[in-house]
Order: sequence, then structure tokens, then C-alpha cells
Amino acid sequence: MRRLLEAGLLGLMALPSLPALAQDYDPIAAAAAANASLKNKPGDAPQLGLSHLRNNVTATQLPLEWDVKAGKNIKFSARLGSQTYASPVVANGKVFVGTNNSAGFVKRFPSKVDLGCLVAYDAETGKFLWQHSNEKLPTGRVNDWEQLGICSSPVVSGDKLWYISNRDELCCLDTEGFLDNENDGPFKEEPNQNKDEADVIWKLDLMKLGASPHNASSCSITVIGDTLLATSSNGVDEGHKKVAQVQAPVFLAIDKNTGKVLWSDGSSGANIMHGTWSSPCFGELGGIPQAIFAGGDGWLYSFDIRGDNGKAKLLWKFDCNPKDSVYKLERATKNPLIGTPVIYNGLVYIGVGEDPEHGEGNGHLWCIDPTKTGDVSPTLVFNSKDPNTPIAPKRVQSLEKDKGDFERDNPNSALVWHYAGSDTKKFESTMHRTLASAAIKNNLLFIADQSGLFHCLDAKTGQPHWTHDMLAASWSTALIAGDHVFIADVDGEVSIFKVSAEKELVAEVQLETPVFTTPVCANGILYVATFNTLYAIQEGASFKGDAATSGGGE
Repeated sequence: MRRLLEAGLLGLMALPSLPALAQDYDPIAAAAAANASLKNKPGDAPQLGLSHLRNNVTATQLPLEWDVKAGKNIKFSARLGSQTYASPVVANGKVFVGTNNSAGFVKRFPSKVDLGCLVAYDAETGKFLWQHSNEKLPTGRVNDWEQLGICSSPVVSGDKLWYISNRDELCCLDTEGFLDNENDGPFKEEPNQNKDEADVIWKLDLMKLGASPHNASSCSITVIGDTLLATSSNGVDEGHKKVAQVQAPVFLAIDKNTGKVLWSDGSSGANIMHGTWSSPCFGELGGIPQAIFAGGDGWLYSFDIRGDNGKAKLLWKFDCNPKDSVYKLERATKNPLIGTPVIYNGLVYIGVGEDPEHGEGNGHLWCIDPTKTGDVSPTLVFNSKDPNTPIAPKRVQSLEKDKGDFERDNPNSALVWHYAGSDTKKFESTMHRTLASAAIKNNLLFIADQSGLFHCLDAKTGQPHWTHDMLAASWSTALIAGDHVFIADVDGEVSIFKVSAEKELVAEVQLETPVFTTPVCANGILYVATFNTLYAIQEGASFKGDAATSGGGE
């Protein structure tokens, strides 16, 4: 641990040799270019993190105040299920949100029936359009925890969307449902063609490929050309002692038109600590089209998206945990990756996290140079029996000194900087576990941790500028909109700051119910999914009635 902390501090003092970084990098233009091939409107937010770069940044100036009870700046509110963990996406006049079935929108499934539901709403009015209903897995909570609903956000292009259901099925749907009076695609097994139900084009059952999701299937897929990138949510068994399906594919590239698997990889294998709940990103880095996946084993992996004759082609891998850290169910110092990696100006950013039910813990935030190859971790582990050959990673603890293990600095390290906090002896100066991704603009990086601290750092050096204690846990990724950054917490409060190296808290606005999702901006409107309500917030809008209780968009 000490060696790694020292490496992190060195990263703050003197950057290693890096790929050429643009001095005038514009993340908004980068996202627009990344989404150019998608058949959506320019101002849409068609996937988690806006684009396949996953940097949640927009130029739009959004309202700095609203009142859900008085209706001030509230365009609409729409009822969701009773638990909502999937962030909304907005494309071509529709909002899509994953939730559970407590709203009971579809007659054949009353609200008491537990389902995973992907719900489509009108983006202007909040009117319910249609729902994709997914019955729970018969294996129970080990694979599909009750009432969680859909935990993944879809990606949308034109009249199609793709998402992973609670049944670990990758589904391609027609965004019009049956409102267009057509049953599109080769899949014709829908139970009916009612206007309020989903039109399925094709499905790929990842469990039939061998995957065993732990508690929940959670991956917000992305699309590049004709290729989808997804994880299988593979995880441990009910006893939490071992991976249920060691040989299962974990990282996948899939043909978006047919559902055919182009290549897959299971590198995290037996070393998955808990589950695989992150989402992939993609970027052209070092001249190579890189598909980047965050593993449940705590490693970040990059593959050439083109594959190698139907097989995965690993480019590099990076261990995001100290080698002497230990995984256990509570008070672990070794953690999986749950947040989504983010690409900004040629570098990759990722933080470690864990299922919040397993408590709080210290975390690590990394900045990585993606132009190297091989094992690019900060250090390598050796054993005294063969001191010149690095040993393989281990699930519980990679460095066991009592067994003769020792570590050396890795001459091939891609570490740019590492942030564990400016003073880990103080709560307000510690980087804790995070479920969030970084949001970056003007070389200022913003990220919330699970313990409720909001951090602002220099994206180039990792030098901390400031932290803010929200006094509530946060599961959300920040949204940078114009000159302000918005961050939500589980107390239902949205804190708004200036995008600045000096802390300037502008406002704290209540949404009345907890937020476990990420706010998004599309076409000048702020969309936030609370635990049970979808809000559209727009300057000058006025909602008649109590938007917090009416669910007025139904």
C-alpha cells in the first residue's frame, strides 16, 4: 500500500511521458463527434454519459433553482416504479428509464407483480408511451434481486435501442413500440401487439452463454458503428466465496443488427470479487480503436474493438488496487470497479467501488495513459521462488508477504496519477469508494464518492482543488452543464457548483425523494429520475399542482 501511495504522490509532482494532449480539448465537441454516427437529434442524450466517451458534459446553461411542490421551472413529472436505479436517456423525442413495475402501467401485469421494466415517455409532456416488461428470474435474488427493476440504461440510435434487462438478456427494441402498427425484426414472440407494450427486434440471452449475474444485471451498453460493447454481469455465487461460472464470457462485442457475438473475453475469470456491474467506454487512442471494460476483479482492460479472427485482442490491463489490499465482504481494502471509465483528452479515468450494502471504504481514483501495451499496472508482484517472473493476480490478495511475495515498480506502468485523497487520516480529505464516473471540463475533474464527498481535481495532475461534504451518500455521476456542475445525493438533494478550481456552492435544491441515478441534459431540459418520479426541469416552465406527488406525466 505504501509503495502505491508513494507512486501516486510522485504522479502529482511530476507527470511521466504522456501522449500528446490537446491544449484546447473541447469535451462537448468530442461528444458530438462521437455521437455523429447515431441517428439522433444533435441535442439528445442517447446513452449513459452522453457518448461512448462517457463524459457527462454539455454546453447548456440549466436552471439553478426549481421547486417540485410549487411547480417552478418544472416542465413535467411522471410516475416511475417504486425503485429506480437506471439513469434516463433521451433521444428523438422520447425518454427511456429502467425501473420496476410498481406503477402498473400495463394491464396484464398489475403493480403487485415484480418485473424489470424499461419505460418510454414523451420527452415534452412526460406521457407514458410503452413498457418492456421482463419477468423475474426463477433463481431468485442471487441473480435477480426483488424490486430492483432494470438497472441498466439503454443506448439509442434512430428507431432502435439496445439494453440489458434484469434477466441478463441483451434486447434490441423498436423505439416506437407498436405505436407504428408494425412488428419489426425477426423476433415475433411478443405476447401481444398492444400499443402500450414493447416491440422486440431480437434478444441475446447472456446466461445461455454461461454468465451468472450476481444480484443484478447491470451494464449500460454503448454502440460504435455496427458493434455493441457490453458486459455479462458475471459474478460470485450465493455464498460469495467463488465465481459461479469461471469460464463465462464477461466482456463482449456484439453485432447490433443481429445479436451475434463478434468476440468475447473472460479475463477477470475466477478473480471477480463480487459482481461485474460497470459499463464500457470506447475511444480512438494511440491510433487504435479501444474498447475499455472495468472488471469485477478490480482491473481495467482494453481491447482492440476489431478483435482478432473472432477472438478478443487484449491491448493492455491495469490493476486499480494496491497489491497488498485484501478483499472481504466487509471492511475490504480491495475493491471491484463499478463506475464507468471515462475518456478525456486522450487519457482514461476510473475509480474503485463496491456494493453500498457492504459498507463504506477508502477508494482510489486513477488516470491512465492508454497508449502502452501489456500489464501497465504501477507495480508487479513476484515470488521468492522465481524472483524474475511476475506471478498471476489473485482474487483475495495479490501480494502475500508471508508466502514469499514481493513487488517491484513496473517499468511499463501507464500510471499518470493516482488519488486516494490529500490526507487519508481525515474524512473530508479522503477519496472513498465510488459508484460514479468522472465528469471533466476545462481540465477540472469532478467526482462524488459513496460516502458523500464531492471532489474537484486537476485532470492533468490529480492535484486536489477542493472537496465538499454533501452530508448524504451519493451514487450519481455529476453533470457539467455550461458553467455549473450538478451532483445528486440519496437524500434527494441536488448541489450545484461553479465549474471552478475554487469551491463556489451556488445552490442546493430538493427533489423530495432519493436519487440513485445520474442527471442528464437534453435539448435544454434537465431530466432527473428520483426513486419514483421522472422530472423534466426547464427555465421558465410552470407545472400546475404538486409535481412531487402528482406524477403528472402519466
